[in-house]
Amino acid sequence: MNKRKFLKQAGAASVAAGLVLASRSSQAQAPGGDTKVLIVYHSVTGNTEKMAKGVAEGANGVSGASVGLKKVGEVTADELLACDALVVGSPIYFANMASEVKAFFDSWALKFHFPFTEYKMRNKIGAAFVTGASISNGKETTMQSIHAAMLINQMSVVSGGGAFGASATTGPDSPGVDEKELGAARALGKRVAEFAAITKRGSKS
Repeated sequence: MNKRKFLKQAGAASVAAGLVLASRSSQAQAPGGDTKVLIVYHSVTGNTEKMAKGVAEGANGVSGASVGLKKVGEVTADELLACDALVVGSPIYFANMASEVKAFFDSWALKFHFPFTEYKMRNKIGAAFVTGASISNGKETTMQSIHAAMLINQMSVVSGGGAFGASATTGPDSPGVDEKELGAARALGKRVAEFAAITKRGSKS
């Protein structure tokens, strides 16, 4: 074999090896299967529901995300166990989550019989969004109360759309949910879906 022929064959082999490595790298970066994002909420006036739909829209924009949207009283144990990420939304009552949302968290042990010491929701991604009548009526404390319930169950809490999550002011001076607030909800959904995909991919590597 002459030198020129040898170099040509070696070059072709190098290119082929590079293509194989690139293919393997691409496969390693792709999320493994659907990333299941479950968005649950309580809403009386429709404002929290509108924010929930914004979160869902943001999550749906992430490749590989499978998004569920339900009221807190409709969620089943199987849906909780199947999700990779859980986003919880609540109106603000006395600087805290609504009683219906608190009952939802309580139901994990009381209704679904998740043994507390088994941490059935462990390592799932968690996030929060809220709506309130005024700027300073407990948005951060309410999101933190939701975060606390998640952390006690050893979930991994993330933010997005704001320092603690997404929020909207819906009182007389700012009726309804505006486009900026919906944008924050979408940003939260996107961040949750992206982070859940990264976490799920890492657990399978």
